[in-house]
Amino acid sequence: MIGPTEELFSKPNGRVPNSRFPLLIHRGGIPGGGMDAVRAQFQKTGWLNNWNYPGIYLYHHFHSTTHECLGVASGWMELELFGKGGTKVRVEAGDVVVMPAGVSHAMIGNSDDVMVIGGYPEGRDWDNIQEAFVSEADFRAAAKLIMSLPIPATDPVTGGPLTQWLETPSSVDAGWNDFRDGLDATS
Repeated sequence: MIGPTEELFSKPNGRVPNSRFPLLIHRGGIPGGGMDAVRAQFQKTGWLNNWNYPGIYLYHHFHSTTHECLGVASGWMELELFGKGGTKVRVEAGDVVVMPAGVSHAMIGNSDDVMVIGGYPEGRDWDNIQEAFVSEADFRAAAKLIMSLPIPATDPVTGGPLTQWLETPSSVDAGWNDFRDGLDATS
């Protein structure tokens, strides 16, 4: 059964840019999950460059080149979001996480049978940036790139517009000006 869509908000945290866009969790977005069903839904909605893996990486990381969706095909996993010590959420078979570029994520618990399908809008290629190893200059470059990425054309679950992101206040109105201006600081 399709449940509510949760919205989780973040702010910059150390060398994790996070995002002005909310992270979305579509509870039961693909009822029952299943590898074929999750992959087919992502391909139908244009979230491509798909992979499957028993969960996600156990270390905190973020992507600067693309947004990402994670569909739980089987089992469950617990994620820690927005950096070390951040928000913890549990997702299970059928749930889909729509993650804005820049949002830190790591798997901190899981069932033995967890399997996740990943996808990226229009099949964009992804990078893997770890806060623990990113230089200040590379962090600034990544944050600038993240802020220039387009909003995906579709939501990976509904296939319609990504309304929650389209309705997000601009970086100015959302209070991100100081962060944005700080990316050009010299040190």
